[in-house]
Amino acid sequence: MNNDQALRAISYGGGVQSTALLVLAAQGRIDFPVAVFSNVGDDTERTATLRYVERYAKPYAAEHAVELVEVQRRRRDGSTETLMQRLERPGSRSIPIPVRMANGAPGNRQCTEDFKIKVIGKWAKDHGATSENPATIAIGISLDEFHRANNRRPVPHEQVVYPLLDLNLRRSDCERIIRSAGLPVPPKSSCFFCPFHRPEFFRDLRRKEPEEFERACQLEDLLNERRDELGKDHVYLTRFNKPLRQAIPDGVDLLPIFDEADGLCDSGWCMT
Repeated sequence: MNNDQALRAISYGGGVQSTALLVLAAQGRIDFPVAVFSNVGDDTERTATLRYVERYAKPYAAEHAVELVEVQRRRRDGSTETLMQRLERPGSRSIPIPVRMANGAPGNRQCTEDFKIKVIGKWAKDHGATSENPATIAIGISLDEFHRANNRRPVPHEQVVYPLLDLNLRRSDCERIIRSAGLPVPPKSSCFFCPFHRPEFFRDLRRKEPEEFERACQLEDLLNERRDELGKDHVYLTRFNKPLRQAIPDGVDLLPIFDEADGLCDSGWCMT
């Protein structure tokens, strides 16, 4: 990229909306020659998402001359760091994911900024983006989720845009676009233990991906062991104020329950 050419890239998450952006770019309907997938960790991302990226997204992008770049957070010594590694780090007192506190409210969230926004921002800067010549980063938010869009510039050398909103496309439109390209519709992308998931997600996870469900339970156990050592109240991955194994019992159907925090990663960088 020369100094006069602004970088244009899709923030690719492996879900429905960002995969629709990838297809639209491949078809020349939007001008984004690069898609950047910030992998928060093979031990953190949903296995189904990682499988989709490898089996379908990467081959499709390569076939249609869209560069799909995979990046990860790196420490100062150059080694990679996953979100799960940070959560399991011995002696850590902070919890960077929005766990539910004893009153049911979500706690602080640092995961999206550290493992999505900053990682893609660093990639953009390394590829020539500056405050004077910022990169244009496309976020996959559809019309039915317009409340998640905002005009904030997460880093000074980026300008965020929302092509799906410009094209008046809903999630159902995105699914149609993906199918018309000969691709299967991807599962919802996210960390498998994200506290913003609805109870139905964890129910399906327990049924279909029991190993991931158990890993989520073990993570919750670990966080609360540390809370006990600090003399603090327990935290949970659901708003039911009980451990995940009890909140999502095996073999029991749950009525759909609206969870006001579901999807409230309002930066738009996750779950697209």
